[in-house]
Amino acid sequence: MTASIRTRHAGTVRLGAALGASLGVALLAACSSAASSSSAPAATSASSTPAASAAATGGSATALVITTKTSSAGSFLTNASGRAIYLWEKDSMDSSACSGGCASAWPPVTAAGALTAAGGVNKADLSTFTRSDGTKQVAYDGHPLYYFSGDPGPGQVSGQGSDGFGAKWWLVAPAGTAITAAVTVSSGATPSATASSASGGGGY
Repeated sequence: MTASIRTRHAGTVRLGAALGASLGVALLAACSSAASSSSAPAATSASSTPAASAAATGGSATALVITTKTSSAGSFLTNASGRAIYLWEKDSMDSSACSGGCASAWPPVTAAGALTAAGGVNKADLSTFTRSDGTKQVAYDGHPLYYFSGDPGPGQVSGQGSDGFGAKWWLVAPAGTAITAAVTVSSGATPSATASSASGGGGY
């Protein structure tokens, strides 16, 4: 091999080695960058936070407040907005005989969440039982509780003394007894919703 050929061959070898080294450095840099990206912590999704999870599920059910309002015949049970609550003489303890058309006219007081007591309500007398449709109806001192569809607003007691569906409907005193007297309710603020937690039990 002549001297000029050997010189050209040596130059080609050196050029190939230099290109190989440059390509290796580039590959190492690319791999390092990819590894850094994959190891970086992923941004936390808003839906994975506890607050967002609670919002997605609607949070816990709102507590039902049973409280009292004053009338000419003494205090009687209402919900937090002042809607009057009744018992029905045809019912048995912790068992409702009102369904169908009766339940349309006299909607049962139901609770999907906790029960709380306010005003003169005895929290130990609040309880629930399961109706035939699976809903939880509230009872007080064992008496199933109802609203009246004919009451146009808070503080109205037009259902008092009604004998619809074969038995009398009465407002409920904090003692758990029926108020059988005529009732006049003065206008004014609705009952306070300041509540204390109610236990699940209920006496008769």
